[in-house]
Amino acid sequence: MAFIEDGIDLDASDFAASVPLKKVPNGDVFEASRAGDVERLRYLLESGVNVNARDQWDSVALYYACLAGHLDAARMLLESGAICSEHTFDGDRCHYAALNLKVRKLLKAFEARPPPLAPLQAALRDTFLSSPANRSFYDLSDTDFHLPGISSTQGSSRGYFPPDVVFIVHGRPIEAHRVILSARSPFFKKKFETDWKDRSEVRLPREKLSYPALYSLIHFFYSDRLEIAVDDMEDLVRICKVCNLESLQKILEKEVIHQKYAEYKALKDVDNSQKRYILQGLSLPVEDRLPAALHLILQTALSNSTLGNGQDDAVDKLIAGIGAMKMGRSIDDLADVCVRVDGKNFRCHQVVLASRSEYFKTRLLRMKDFHEGEDELYLDLLPCIEEHDLSTDAFEKMIEYMYTDGLQDINPDQAEEMFDVASRYLLFPLKRAVADVLLPHLEMVSPEELCHWLILADLYGVFKIREYCLDTIACNFETFADTKEFRAMLLTFPPPSGDSSLRTTVPSMPGSDLKSDQGNLLDDLREKWLEIEAAELDKRDESALQFDKQLEMLMLVAEQEKSDNSEADADGMDDLKTLGLSPDSTLISGDAERTVIS
Repeated sequence: MAFIEDGIDLDASDFAASVPLKKVPNGDVFEASRAGDVERLRYLLESGVNVNARDQWDSVALYYACLAGHLDAARMLLESGAICSEHTFDGDRCHYAALNLKVRKLLKAFEARPPPLAPLQAALRDTFLSSPANRSFYDLSDTDFHLPGISSTQGSSRGYFPPDVVFIVHGRPIEAHRVILSARSPFFKKKFETDWKDRSEVRLPREKLSYPALYSLIHFFYSDRLEIAVDDMEDLVRICKVCNLESLQKILEKEVIHQKYAEYKALKDVDNSQKRYILQGLSLPVEDRLPAALHLILQTALSNSTLGNGQDDAVDKLIAGIGAMKMGRSIDDLADVCVRVDGKNFRCHQVVLASRSEYFKTRLLRMKDFHEGEDELYLDLLPCIEEHDLSTDAFEKMIEYMYTDGLQDINPDQAEEMFDVASRYLLFPLKRAVADVLLPHLEMVSPEELCHWLILADLYGVFKIREYCLDTIACNFETFADTKEFRAMLLTFPPPSGDSSLRTTVPSMPGSDLKSDQGNLLDDLREKWLEIEAAELDKRDESALQFDKQLEMLMLVAEQEKSDNSEADADGMDDLKTLGLSPDSTLISGDAERTVIS
């Protein structure tokens, strides 16, 4: 199959190794890339290694894959987020070091096309670009630099959420939200607490301030991805210095030096295109990335949240405010909405809730002129919405995910409520986050409990847990077949689809069509069992019939056990009637009390 991108095609034969492949079972990402060990490389990337990390020679993994001519390794790195722009330091090194034209063709196909953003960054970026003013400049600056999945009209009206501050630079506006800027920069945080506290519009002086550089920085605050023209990088370095962004400033200063050398070597009469620089948030320390910044501001808001109802809540809030002032701590956490859940007021931020959930966006856009209360004891009056049929623990976990894109831990007993919350509030990626936390717990549960998790995962469409349960059952089918709970579970499943004789030679590839809506559970279990027991095609038909017969026998046993239980329950009722008792009667002997239940 040919790989085609912008007219650049690569045949399957092009992916043959140019140098002998090696195995590095314990190697790092650089050694795996240099050796072309795609299995080791895949393991490291799935484990979360930084694909753009540098080694002691200031080289990235993609450089070694290109140098050795390993196309498979290079493509895996590019698809995992390795940045390769021909006009950046790393991009130039990869292009110049490419062993052959095949590698260079691959680099050209992926050039300047960063990977998709994570859900949090993508949601906030969409909110930033939903502003017509912000979008118009982005489209203008993006004339020669088109990113995948971004149309010229995306966000122009759909999903627009109003800003609470507008910066005017050189007569052009940049619309933003205070909480995002305060979370990312100490400079903005201090300004919003002092000089800009009550201002919705801030006019910045023209001298020594570049509109494109400031726009790129604010866009970076929302998306954790910096996209800037090389000509504006020095201006951005000066802005980073003012905003106390030390880690970003150091990276940009280093890249400016690299760009000067690249410009010295370039043939200006040949290459006169607009050069742009891309920086992923993963290149920054963890504490300087978007999730960590929002997590800190969430912790501050949660510490200011209050318990209680009605007037008691007002008193609690007054006490909390006085205590905060005595400690020299401001209660101003930039929260602009209160969410009341089961008697507790959670101080939150509208832009985060609206960006992550269409449910909250709709409610907040319709919310006008109603507050927590009009009592003078309130130190601040925030718009308030109330959520019902929801525990405070579940809501706290939900907003933890909304602000950070992850969960630290979760009680397995909360899982079902969290899956329900994800569906109710249209936060479907939350299911995957809960599943990631739960998987280590599932490795230690009994077969009986694993059956419960399978039913739950299938009910709520949690693909990762569903697949894990099916894989475990298929690998240990005899063990599960001996448990009464598994046999009883089989009776609750829909019958297999189609004629079994037709299903023996044509596997259904469960989960390949839809990611959220799974197929028939028995069909999927059957296919996974066949993958283990009948890897060879000539044995597949025989093994499939064998599995179907086992399944029929187990269902017959389950039907008999169900019938026996029903008869036992009926006999118990008859015994109670013989004694003249009802099922909920109470027998009292001396001081002891015993309840008879059927």
